Amino acid sequence: MQIKIQTITFFFMLCAIGNYAQTKSFQSFDDIKIVYTDEGGGKPVLLIHGFMDSRKSWDKTELKKKLLAKGYRVIVPDLRGNGDSDKPHDDDAYSQNAEVTDLMFLMVHLRIGKYEVVGYSRGSILAAKLITLDRRVKKAVLGGMGSDFTKPNWNRRIMLRNAFNGIVTEETKGVVDYAKSIGADLKCLYLQQKHQSVTSKKALARVKIKVLVIAGNEDTDNGDPAELQRAIPKSKLKIVKGDHNGTYKTKAFSEAILSFL
Repeated sequence: MQIKIQTITFFFMLCAIGNYAQTKSFQSFDDIKIVYTDEGGGKPVLLIHGFMDSRKSWDKTELKKKLLAKGYRVIVPDLRGNGDSDKPHDDDAYSQNAEVTDLMFLMVHLRIGKYEVVGYSRGSILAAKLITLDRRVKKAVLGGMGSDFTKPNWNRRIMLRNAFNGIVTEETKGVVDYAKSIGADLKCLYLQQKHQSVTSKKALARVKIKVLVIAGNEDTDNGDPAELQRAIPKSKLKIVKGDHNGTYKTKAFSEAILSFL
């Protein structure tokens, strides 16, 4: 009995300090289930994961740890087609910025007004579209991304779309093999690339909030981060040490974002 009471007390202590990880879900605008975690109790920050990833990619990062330690409320969803969220296989489920709409509906579901957003890799592509659509976003961080996603016919996107639709080349064989090795849903990955949001430089030029563009010094596969920064009026650029797959886990990445926020 003594042990049971102590366990219950410890549980409520965790909840009280606001850092107890609560994994929840909600039905989005088209009844697709979106799974997310909601931790902390301060100013809300939405973290958006990258391609072939899930909310869990943020779990052990310096950034998430420091955000919680400094009293932020950290909300991290599994994008549709990823992690524990539903994985629909029809075009309608990904077209018309469906993934971005999920994020907006999540904030409505949580009754959150103003919030800040941090995207990394493909998460930054979605965050870029989000800041052109949702006036509730106060500040945004676009991590691990250059300007190439602003082009409708971006060759890298088309290459990945084709690869996950069965047209595999020597250049894309490695990424498809990796996707298979982690049990990713290839049809979902194909649809995500096929219907990926495109935000033009003209649209970004109308963004009025402050934006941080941050990338590793060895991360150039997605275009020039400096060119992306120049396209957004109230933005600044930060280059830290790292490559595309590792930069978001570093202390320097975390410190730059916390300073910006």
